[in-house]
Amino acid sequence: MRRVLLIAPQWIGDAVMAQPLVALLAGQGARITALALPGVAPVLRAMPGVAEVVEAPFAHGRLDFKARRALAAQLRRQGFERAYVLTNNVKSRLVPWLARIPRRIGYRGEARGLLLTEALAEAPPNKQRPDMRRHYAALARRPETPAAAPTSPSGACDPPLPEPTLAADQAEACAQRERFALPERWIALCPGAEFGPAKQWPVEHYAALARLARQRGFSVAVLGAPRDAQTGAAIATQAPGTLNLCGGTKLDDAIALLATASGVVSNDSGLMHVAAALGRPTVGVYGSTDPRHTPPAAHRSATLWLHLDCSPCFQRTCPLGHSNCLRGIAPEVVWDRLQSLFADTAAPEAG
Repeated sequence: MRRVLLIAPQWIGDAVMAQPLVALLAGQGARITALALPGVAPVLRAMPGVAEVVEAPFAHGRLDFKARRALAAQLRRQGFERAYVLTNNVKSRLVPWLARIPRRIGYRGEARGLLLTEALAEAPPNKQRPDMRRHYAALARRPETPAAAPTSPSGACDPPLPEPTLAADQAEACAQRERFALPERWIALCPGAEFGPAKQWPVEHYAALARLARQRGFSVAVLGAPRDAQTGAAIATQAPGTLNLCGGTKLDDAIALLATASGVVSNDSGLMHVAAALGRPTVGVYGSTDPRHTPPAAHRSATLWLHLDCSPCFQRTCPLGHSNCLRGIAPEVVWDRLQSLFADTAAPEAG
């Protein structure tokens, strides 16, 4: 069995979208060890095909050369045949290079692929951004011998990819639901977004959606990071009875809890990708970003995107100051779309 080291992406959603690559590598007989930052490691631990997760002992964005060298020395003894580097910076390539892993595969990115043995070229900047699932999966379709690297990753003619999939421990999932006294019928709202407010559906829309859900017999909880606590509190204030859990769960807890949700409504965020990969009915609300570039897993998900002339702009804040791409998506439309996903089962039940 080939031993493979996967240098995981640094963001939750990107890590989820790398799961098809993991599935392809595992299907080729690889035993995969994932090296991940602590903030992303729980996603890798929930990922089918990953045999082991090593948490990186260095801070996001920092060189921490001594720590990288020490970790590389430990990994060197494990006999990895190849490494797949899913970030574009040189820092992330240091560990597999220092560990003397003979084949180091990734995208050129920073410094034109320095420290990689096989570097794929990114899509030209004037082209539509690629589906990130295919972007990562193209790395698994490298030739078995390190011949000259192609000038671009595989395109639309590739065979269908498996959908990103995560698996939560069922006992832990039930324990988390009981911890917060949530019933079997409950809706999760995920109003945060790492990149900025241009990805965030308005608070008043989330609150209106929460009221619609509660009128139809669902409990509602808001999930997010500590920085989302104020947003969660505002939603709970405008929709009495809504439970604000922002900052009250670690990522491991949130993954387990989302696995029990009857439905999930989220911005284009890491938790959206987690919920969809867990197979929960999930509606992703898109504004400044493009669902063709970062789509949720298609098990039971849908996306809403107005595709205005100014969208996608990929900006942190709306350059026109109105955020019409998000404000124009009505709560009633989102609720109707979520209800259509419930049709996959006789009644929404805990996962």
